[in-house]
Amino acid sequence: MDMTFYNGKTVLVTGHTGFKGTWMCKVLTMHGAHVIGYSLSPPTTPCLFEVTEMAKNITSIIGDIRDLNSLVECMNKYRPEIVIHMAAQPIVRESYINPVYTYETNVIGTVNVMEAIRLCNSVKSFVNVTTDKVYKNNEWEWGYRENDNLDGFDPYSNSKSCSELVTSSYKNSFFHKRDIAISTCRAGNVIGGGDFASDRIIPDCIRAVQNNKEIIVRNPYSTRPYQHVLEPVCAYLILSERQFEDKSIAGCYNVGPDDIDCITTGEVVELFCDFWGDSVKWKSISENNAPHEANFLKLDCSKIKNKLNWYPRWHIGNAIEKTVEWTKVYMENGDINKIMDKQIKEYLN
Repeated sequence: MDMTFYNGKTVLVTGHTGFKGTWMCKVLTMHGAHVIGYSLSPPTTPCLFEVTEMAKNITSIIGDIRDLNSLVECMNKYRPEIVIHMAAQPIVRESYINPVYTYETNVIGTVNVMEAIRLCNSVKSFVNVTTDKVYKNNEWEWGYRENDNLDGFDPYSNSKSCSELVTSSYKNSFFHKRDIAISTCRAGNVIGGGDFASDRIIPDCIRAVQNNKEIIVRNPYSTRPYQHVLEPVCAYLILSERQFEDKSIAGCYNVGPDDIDCITTGEVVELFCDFWGDSVKWKSISENNAPHEANFLKLDCSKIKNKLNWYPRWHIGNAIEKTVEWTKVYMENGDINKIMDKQIKEYLN
């Protein structure tokens, strides 16, 4: 993984104030990129973006991807060579509560990003980050491939399916004669240090531990493709680099763990308890009238392995161990940037 490619490159990252976006900015700035961030204010309190003081190291623009004029102005002012689109409303259960906002952000937001790129000829490489949930879920025991049907069930998953279609339409309608490579990446559930979001399993585990409470799990038998946040972040960067140099690389890619790491939520929580120690315990509860969520979901990542030579580097145990390591440094008021730099170097090396 040759990150020297990014030294001196101008990269626009939407959603840079989020958990995943902050890790992306950290990796890019460590390797000399000029990062332009475009996003709403940090979505949680506390938040990784502020804990790392990332705004000191990048050009941070607080803006809404639903605002086309603002996006166009940003794109034309900074003229990025690479755009990585990560801004989204990313929570399934929240999409049931606020479906209109979810569609506005995830669909119209993608339209606006694509339109801003259409009106700015500096961009040579674009990666739209979607989700493993874009596929029509048949509860198959095998992984979904990139040519399977897109038909997410809930508003979040469906809006991301629509985002994929928007990207494809713009690519075919406006960019087929332009020197730009366009791809989408469908990643699984990510974990890692600094995720303070609600309604995510590892952050919920950490909050329970901090409050000396038993961990509550609502769907312990649901299988998901869990992976450390650096896995997809670095996959996006490899893809944006490779397609920058060779447009034929562009396409749709799954980014997920190997089958051995597609485990149930209950197994994830059990691993968390083992790595945390202190006799942490958990229990399962059932919810009446809970919104629909997939029970079994995993990805076939053969394409990205064969075309880009990308492979997962950390198993689920490594991912949870690194998350616990980060969290204990944070709880002890340690140096967060130092532990993130350390983990990034360990991953890349």
